[in-house]
Amino acid sequence: LKTDSRLANNGLPPDIQKLRCRVHFEALRFAPHIQAFGEELVRRVRKDGPYVALHLRYEKDMLAFSGCSHGLTQAQADELTATRRATKQWRVKDINAAEQRAQGSCPMTPREVGLLLSALGFPNHTRLYIAAGEIYGGEDTMKDLRARFPFIERKETLATAEELAPLAAHQNAMAAVDYLVSVQADVFLATYSGNMARAVEGHRRFLGHKRTISPDRKGLVRLIDRLDRGELQEGPAFSELVYLLHMHRQGAPRHRKGPLPGVKKKDRHRSEEAFYANPLPDCLCQAKPETLGGRAILFRERGGKGGRYAARSL
Repeated sequence: LKTDSRLANNGLPPDIQKLRCRVHFEALRFAPHIQAFGEELVRRVRKDGPYVALHLRYEKDMLAFSGCSHGLTQAQADELTATRRATKQWRVKDINAAEQRAQGSCPMTPREVGLLLSALGFPNHTRLYIAAGEIYGGEDTMKDLRARFPFIERKETLATAEELAPLAAHQNAMAAVDYLVSVQADVFLATYSGNMARAVEGHRRFLGHKRTISPDRKGLVRLIDRLDRGELQEGPAFSELVYLLHMHRQGAPRHRKGPLPGVKKKDRHRSEEAFYANPLPDCLCQAKPETLGGRAILFRERGGKGGRYAARSL
């Protein structure tokens, strides 16, 4: 997925914005064999019930680029540093891992994801689909998450080697399959805010604001550090604190955010929330609850007030 932050997100004529809606969310399609394979994986993962898709950005390249090494061994941290310094296109070479994490600039670890899901009330029989490449550290890194949520699936567990073979050499095709499974998930959670995570979030908003959890990484790190220091314990009090951090970060309807104050020229567009990440209000219409029948009930249960965003305005 390639994007261009120089494109305007706001302030364009309504007809242009509606055309963008149709192009982005309806006209663009993956190749038929990728689309069919993604839909088949959705059927397989859902056959035993609802599932949560985790965009778990805990891959080697992501950790090396971001300079994050919390929970890793010193040898692993050194390996990531060496990778970053050897990658010419990455400009920043020296990164303070502790500062990155404290600022919420690190992808969540699998352990942190498990703590978040448990605190938000997901039972341990919840089925998880991991939308990601190879997790750095392998099963040793995943052991805490798997101990909490043993029913974990990925492309490699849902499909045979023969089925995966035509796509295995094409990283973008494999990511496209993860995209399709993530868009259709009952719940989606991205551990880092990258292009794919934002695209999935926007598509899920377009499909009716399907539950999409956007972790407050900075706030969550503080709570987990208090937990690790013994200042908090897992239980109702910890869960309440985690819930309060995320009560307004679960995909409820809201207007797209505009540019940051004081930002000018090309940086103005870059500071805006991307059109593809939140198509409201351009791709959805606002209507009074009584005009929407059953849909109004759905959005009322999600805590909205006043008008309800529901039907496509195209």
